[in-house]
Amino acid sequence: MRLIGSLSPGETIGVLFVALFGGLAVLTLIVSLLGARAQRRLTPAHRRRQDATQRDLVALWTSAIVFWLGWVAGPVGTTLLFLALSFLTLRQLITLIGTQRSDHRSLVMVFYGLLPVQYLLVAFGQETLLTVFIPVYGALALPVLSALAGDPSNYLARNAKIQWGVMTTVYGLSHVPALMNLETPSAPQLGPGLVFFMVVVLAVAQWVQTQAERRLMLPPLSRRISRYFTLRGWLLGALAGALTGASLAWITPFGVLAAAVLALGVAAAGLLGSFVLQAIARDTGPRRWNTHRTVTGAVGLLDRLAPLCFAAPVFFHSLSWYFQHVPLQP
Repeated sequence: MRLIGSLSPGETIGVLFVALFGGLAVLTLIVSLLGARAQRRLTPAHRRRQDATQRDLVALWTSAIVFWLGWVAGPVGTTLLFLALSFLTLRQLITLIGTQRSDHRSLVMVFYGLLPVQYLLVAFGQETLLTVFIPVYGALALPVLSALAGDPSNYLARNAKIQWGVMTTVYGLSHVPALMNLETPSAPQLGPGLVFFMVVVLAVAQWVQTQAERRLMLPPLSRRISRYFTLRGWLLGALAGALTGASLAWITPFGVLAAAVLALGVAAAGLLGSFVLQAIARDTGPRRWNTHRTVTGAVGLLDRLAPLCFAAPVFFHSLSWYFQHVPLQP
């Protein structure tokens, strides 16, 4: 810890990524060896559990590589990376929920107006504007364009779908590069550490929730949406996220208690984001988003990024309040 404390913020994040990839490599090796050893004795139920574990590992590797690429690329590269991710996830969501010909003007505004402007605000560090641009000005502009198309059929439902898609895939995800670019006079290069903090907290919370749901066999909160999402699993995942945040307080400008509280909000919001996206998936048809990979051109992106869509805005706005009211650690 003394050695890490002597490193610069950028070097500290580099060491953390090395540790993260090393831990994932060891975990992957252990899972592969255990799976190969027990392959012949697996029942169908155990085989399904092993497949789910493999999917979780792939998701962890994918998330780690994406955020490593974002860190290496710097602020501009991170902004462009998440702009592309927002475009792909929005395209996937719009394809699945379906639109009409009269929605053409609104979709042009979404893809070629709201999306690039939101990320330009992120790139130029306009923290206040990026938090209100889509919820205020986008929410006012899209219904006007839809009304100008002259088609009143399903007007409210059509506009709600498009606005919800923009809020989830553009507004929510754009807060990740906004976090990456965040810094204060007393804490330069603050952003990468905060994003690392958020991603690790979410990963641990999701893993703990998944294990609790698979092993405890508790009654689900809403069986028609998810047969596995339970109140106790959500609480355990959120608590695990809080404990993880407290243990990572040393890479943030927060104290241990503040880091735990912020991590609790991140974990709770991220897990609920996955639950909400499952509800949307049930409504649109596919049980898993990645079953429609050939239609949308994006393989399971909404599955992977759903927690971030909810957690990133909550974390960003919590930090804005924290930095305004609580002095940073020296």
